[in-house]
Amino acid sequence: MANSYDLIVIGSGPGGYVAAIRAAQLGLKTAVVEREHLGGICLNWGCIPTKALLRSADVFRDARRAKDFGLSFDCEVGFDASQIVKRSRDAAGRLNAGVGFLLKKNKVDVIWGEATLVSASEVRVVKTQKPAVAPQVPAPKNALAEGDYRAKHIVIATGARPRVLKGVKPDGNLIWTYFEALKPPVFPKCLLVVGAGAIGVEFASFYRTFGAQVTLIEALPQILPSEDQEIAALARKSFQKQGIDIRTSTKILSVEKRENGVVATMQGDDGAKHSLEAERLLSAAGVVANIEGLGLETLGVKIDGGVIATDGLGRTNVAGLYAIGDVAGGPMLAHKAEHEGVACVEAIAGLPAHALDKNLIPACTYCHPQIASVGVTEQKAKELGHSVKIGRFPYIGNGKAVAMGDMEGLVKTIFDEKSGRLLGAHLFGAEATELIQGFVIAMNLETTEAELIASIFPHPTLSETMHESVLDAYGRVIHV
Repeated sequence: MANSYDLIVIGSGPGGYVAAIRAAQLGLKTAVVEREHLGGICLNWGCIPTKALLRSADVFRDARRAKDFGLSFDCEVGFDASQIVKRSRDAAGRLNAGVGFLLKKNKVDVIWGEATLVSASEVRVVKTQKPAVAPQVPAPKNALAEGDYRAKHIVIATGARPRVLKGVKPDGNLIWTYFEALKPPVFPKCLLVVGAGAIGVEFASFYRTFGAQVTLIEALPQILPSEDQEIAALARKSFQKQGIDIRTSTKILSVEKRENGVVATMQGDDGAKHSLEAERLLSAAGVVANIEGLGLETLGVKIDGGVIATDGLGRTNVAGLYAIGDVAGGPMLAHKAEHEGVACVEAIAGLPAHALDKNLIPACTYCHPQIASVGVTEQKAKELGHSVKIGRFPYIGNGKAVAMGDMEGLVKTIFDEKSGRLLGAHLFGAEATELIQGFVIAMNLETTEAELIASIFPHPTLSETMHESVLDAYGRVIHV
């Protein structure tokens, strides 16, 4: 049958399109169903465009401190908000087109529309009826039309959307989600950011760099709640030094919209209520999985905590149905979705496959300075019963950091005292998101402190901070 496939993937985000391409490489006749934009939220409204914005912030920040490097300009450094946004959107558009090229190259069919599961082996695709969560893009010229499609295996990769907090309903104008924050008509002079996870912190960092008065509000006692307490404390101190007002243990009770802004009423852990005014409010309190409208209830697909329950290889409780990425639970990260997608389709194809070890998934926050981590925090390691050795090395002791003028930062490593196994690594500083992969590889290879100590790190590089942190854990640090 023309409408029959070995594998259909619902959703073309990082997990979906990577799973589809890997399936096609393995000889499976494959199709992807997409309703809005190839590449999903990550490429179009998340990972890529935000990093393009943050790169503009980095260049602007460096230009303003040019005199520190013996440089000068004939005029004051300024910025054009519209051009910053345009560059970000151009980067997203380029990668969106790239996903289309890759799918075509690998002979993956694209079916354009909204999908509903008729059975565990049949998908009904109809024209998108409801407004897209973000501005929709035209269907690729070679996309297949709506209709009924059959497959031996169906992978659900529908991703997630912004979480809506009680009393903080986004309106696309005064109350933003990250969609509006990515392409504002003008940059606000005063911004409230609700939620101090990675999304909130990145936008707070971006808008503060371009002069906005930013207040970062977090319901929990710690910003970046999933990060090591010591690293989060350093980040908080740095952000406050940059001029970001941080309110932790604070809940938003209500938001009143006015003609030119908002007034947010909030409550601290002491019970006291107070209000803050701002031009815009950004709701950045995480995301929720897109599980609605797929027909999961009809088929009896198990839902656990708002996400589709799966084993380590993406299999649901219904034979022939799989789920990967954000819709299958946290951590809700693009690289987790990609890895999960590959493992899932390789298992479907009968290849030896290993369940995803979530402890080996790195987390990255692209604020200034950057934050990255893998493995467990110091607190978690102790809760798990480990007797630990902790190593720390400050960026200020690193030659490359001094030469770069980026001396704020710390590398922290956590080892099991008995076995020497690396349990976790936590970085705060320049290029932390690039450096973390060295520790990810080390943990994946079950490296101990002995191999890391014996490894030669090139000089001068920021990576030497990683080596020195390991040395410090075992009383052998050199440059402190």
